Amino acid sequence: MSKILLLQDDLSLINGLTFAFQKAGFALDVARTIKEADAAWTAGKYDLLILDVSLPDGSGFEICRKVRQTSKVPIIFLTVSDEEINVIMGLDMGGDDYITKPFKVSVLMSRINALLRRANDFGSANTELHSNNIKVLLLQGQAYKNGELIDLTAAEYKLLCLFMQNPNVILSKDQILQQLWDGDGNGNYVDSNTLTVYIRRLRIKIEDNPSEPQMLLNIRRMGYKWNVIC
Repeated sequence: MSKILLLQDDLSLINGLTFAFQKAGFALDVARTIKEADAAWTAGKYDLLILDVSLPDGSGFEICRKVRQTSKVPIIFLTVSDEEINVIMGLDMGGDDYITKPFKVSVLMSRINALLRRANDFGSANTELHSNNIKVLLLQGQAYKNGELIDLTAAEYKLLCLFMQNPNVILSKDQILQQLWDGDGNGNYVDSNTLTVYIRRLRIKIEDNPSEPQMLLNIRRMGYKWNVIC
């Protein structure tokens, strides 16, 4: 039975999600403040976190930052805050998904199951990726170019891993969004413009000449491809 920590102060939403999670076979702990969530995380072991952004005593971003210092447990932000800057901030600091209210419980459950499957599959995957003089240590969550550590945000790291795990394969923008952030593939929470920003930022950090990329290629009208040179 997967165990979930829900950080949420809306009592009606708590009641509805508690019923839905129990029906789906999940064990659920609820925190209504940052202080309660911090104590629960410190004392317990969870398979997935669902964090609101605006709480009476702070922001769910605080919990995400703390958790990411020691754990890669899947994190979903569930909030009314749909400003692009908050979406980017949540994903950059290590959130795996960002869902805005109102939402369908069935969509939330689908995304939870997808993240839990991905986390379970992680243990059986290769622990290192190598190509184009770039090495990714999956267990450590670190990437190196020519032996030097690359300073990547969480979102940039996820993008790099996705491309390196699919060498010489053209990935459409919809495929990338679906794999990384948007479980229903509709691009409602991270749009293609935001993805373009992430691609540009990643190129700056991994390409010798970002204006003439050799590794992360844009395939006209099709998407992007990780071009294996060596």
